[in-house]
Amino acid sequence: MKVRRSVRPLRWVAVREVRAEVPLLVCLAVLVALLTAVAAAGPGLLDRLAGRALASRLEQEQQVEPGILFGARFEPADSADADAWASDLAEDLLPVTEVIANAAPDDLNGGLVHDSTRVELPYLRTVAGAGEVGLGLGYASDAPGRGAYVEGRPPARSGKRVEIAVSTRTRDALKLRLGQELPLSPGALENIQATAVVVGFFTADGAGTKSGDAEGAEAKDAGAAGGDRLWHEMPLLAGPSRFPPRSAAGLDWEARALVAPGTVTALQAQAGAVLTVTWGMRLDLDARTAARFAGERGQGELQRLLVRYPDDARSVFCGDIADFGGMFCEIGPHPASTLQHSTHLPDALTDFGRQWRQGRVVISFALASLLVVGLLAAAVTALLAVRRSLDAHRLQRARGASATSLALARAVHTAPAVLLGLVAGIAAARSLPGPSPAYGQALLVAGLVWLLLPALTWYSLRDRSVRTGDGTVPFAAGRRLTAEAVVLLLAAAGVVALRTRGTAAEAGPDPLLAAVPALLGLATVAVLVRCYPLPVRILARFSARRRGVVALIALSRAAKEAPARALALLVLVVTLAGAVFGGFVAGTLAEGRREAAGWQVGADASYLGAHRSPAVAERLAQVRGVRETVSVRQLRVDPTSATSGSRYGIASLVGIDGARLRAAAPHSPAARALHAAGLTGPRPGTDIRVLATGARAGDRLTITLHGRKISLRVVGPLPDDVLPDPALGPLRGTTPSRERLLLADNRALTAIGAGDFEGSSLLLYGPHLDVQTLRSLVPRAGHDTAVGELRIRSEEQADAAADGMISVLRAAHTTCTALAVLLALLALVLELLLSAEARGRTTAYLRTLGLGGRATTGLHLLQLLPMVVAAVAGGTALGLTLPALLGPALDLREFTGGPAAPTPHPDLLLTAALGAGLGTLVAVAVGVETWIGRRRGLGAVLRLGRNGD
Repeated sequence: MKVRRSVRPLRWVAVREVRAEVPLLVCLAVLVALLTAVAAAGPGLLDRLAGRALASRLEQEQQVEPGILFGARFEPADSADADAWASDLAEDLLPVTEVIANAAPDDLNGGLVHDSTRVELPYLRTVAGAGEVGLGLGYASDAPGRGAYVEGRPPARSGKRVEIAVSTRTRDALKLRLGQELPLSPGALENIQATAVVVGFFTADGAGTKSGDAEGAEAKDAGAAGGDRLWHEMPLLAGPSRFPPRSAAGLDWEARALVAPGTVTALQAQAGAVLTVTWGMRLDLDARTAARFAGERGQGELQRLLVRYPDDARSVFCGDIADFGGMFCEIGPHPASTLQHSTHLPDALTDFGRQWRQGRVVISFALASLLVVGLLAAAVTALLAVRRSLDAHRLQRARGASATSLALARAVHTAPAVLLGLVAGIAAARSLPGPSPAYGQALLVAGLVWLLLPALTWYSLRDRSVRTGDGTVPFAAGRRLTAEAVVLLLAAAGVVALRTRGTAAEAGPDPLLAAVPALLGLATVAVLVRCYPLPVRILARFSARRRGVVALIALSRAAKEAPARALALLVLVVTLAGAVFGGFVAGTLAEGRREAAGWQVGADASYLGAHRSPAVAERLAQVRGVRETVSVRQLRVDPTSATSGSRYGIASLVGIDGARLRAAAPHSPAARALHAAGLTGPRPGTDIRVLATGARAGDRLTITLHGRKISLRVVGPLPDDVLPDPALGPLRGTTPSRERLLLADNRALTAIGAGDFEGSSLLLYGPHLDVQTLRSLVPRAGHDTAVGELRIRSEEQADAAADGMISVLRAAHTTCTALAVLLALLALVLELLLSAEARGRTTAYLRTLGLGGRATTGLHLLQLLPMVVAAVAGGTALGLTLPALLGPALDLREFTGGPAAPTPHPDLLLTAALGAGLGTLVAVAVGVETWIGRRRGLGAVLRLGRNGD
């Protein structure tokens, strides 16, 4: 009778094989989805990050004042018989505002919006309860609305009397009350005789700042930021400023008040004065538009639009009329000049472009490191799959199957999982806003991951591998040396090429930049694999002298298996290097920006242009909290030798109040140099004694000033640490850079007039400066440069800390590091699974000899500990040296400014956390493996007849 064979066992075998492949397929699908998503979305991600950084930079640049300012002078109305009170200046300005706003380029997608319209009157004299007051009146379309008034109301637009509103701080300081009448008499604005009535008091805290007039209703509501800009541009609105006793102005206070637009025209008609109206335009780009203009080409296009826009607005307003100072245009019934404009946005864009090129290097490096770690995780996954199927594949090879056919079968089995991951990754990339994904890069990455398993399968089953089995491969040492030499040469060539060529300026991936992390990681691993077994063998020899075999066996196997740990080392080194590099750059930039801000200020505060406004400098020096002041002045000179007549070279002659600086900042290198050279003491003779770069003591130089020769005597060379002295920062940062510097005490420069100096700064020292009073004297808004520029260290450092570009770099670095760490953990777990069988056999041998559970755990831990220590050391060292290796390709000074490259500030907390996390992971893995080993019988590990058993 014929026996019918059951197919059920064969079906179960097939099901068991499929179930065994499921973890591999799931892992491959997840890796392909993640890596293709990163590769496809990478270029678009860079554009979006650049757009975020650009939008943040524009917002920061326009915190103090709008990005583009238009101004026009206008006269009183033509008809002398017209009622000045009947004119509504706000209605007259509205058509001009619409013309300026409508002239904005369409390519900006509505990003250039009207921010404010201002008209300021010169100050008038009045008398309040606190004394004589210089009161300036002004109209602002973004003045505080009714919600900001704690008492009274805003000035009425209709009426025939002068109504004013002041801040609560002005009310308290000047002792004003609601309904009080203030007589107005001529001051800077002449021919005025009127009476002002106080009708309201508002708060200057930014609440309720939206105006209710016609122009304010059309302006974009910026909330508290708009109110802050109003107080920055007109700080005397927020609070008054007190004059020093017996001032030349004969006033006790200086303040400013808000008036209705009709009051402006009425007082203008009475005084017959020419006033200036200022329109502020704010560049506020949405995310998509900002990303389009953030690239190299986009920045150039945005520069051209910003340059062309003022001409377009001027042409639409009054035609192509050249400005010769005449009143050829009209603002309502008022003759007006053509539009003038000022903007600092092109300079800000130039700085942003220079800095973003360096930022791209950091982010591209993080993305490249993430892709490398992902590909290595895929390689470890493929190796684990090959190892688990090796016995079955060798049996098939013995039955006649070829290595190529088995590799192709592997490719066919994994193709659906790879295709599924590719679709998922592209779908994730398409779901992100911005440009279309880079499909070519996604296909390339998916293809690499897909081909890894077939390639490794073919390599392990090729004829030479089958013949040698697990035996020694001939010439293995020579091949290893050759491979290591090639890796080192490629890494060196990649670094040299990157330092020489720099990075690609256009958007998109830079292949060289993407290859350098992998090459440097391979080079580091090649060195580590050669170096770290040596101390491990030494420790093994020392442990052999002691009782117990755990340390001896663990360290001996760790040293012997070092080459087999190369892949795990590479994963950990690249991950740690990328994380440490990103933390190093972010920490250095944050601290470098802070240090550079302090250098640009020079002291707790500094006033640039003090020689042009000595009265303002005197008032600043008397503000509460100012403990000491130091004057620094600079003159451009072209000295010649008094003996040979040869030129010394164009130089900067800098004078400092040496004694004052030494008292205010004892650690100042300039103060120490002047004191050590005796330049702060009595002045012998008529020569100006100086410290000079590139000169010797005793040299005599001559400069010519207004036809008069002045003799300089060099008393010594200028120390190198004087050049980066913060006391010189305000002047050196705002004047042309020169290689040669002459340093003298200000007391020796009495023969040089104040108007001859090209720049000057007044350094203000004091731990608790009254910033509000300082700002009331010199507004932070920079369009009025006649009064100079006041820098306050706390404000500058706050701006540096709020820089959006550093926030973008931190966010990108943190995201890439988190993903890379997850992939590295996956790769490490898979690598531990690869070597688990060999460790299990060793443990089983020792267990038959009486090894306990704790000793087994210690054996596993000691065996993996050298690799962990080597990975932490190599990855940390590589991450810290990457900025120096990249050289010109990553110039961190572009971010920070300052006199020199920023001081390195590695993120020690991040580095320690990564090292501790890696150690914890290994400890957990060892604990799990020990627990599994205890549950597993010795027969499951020890098999008779296995190679090496």
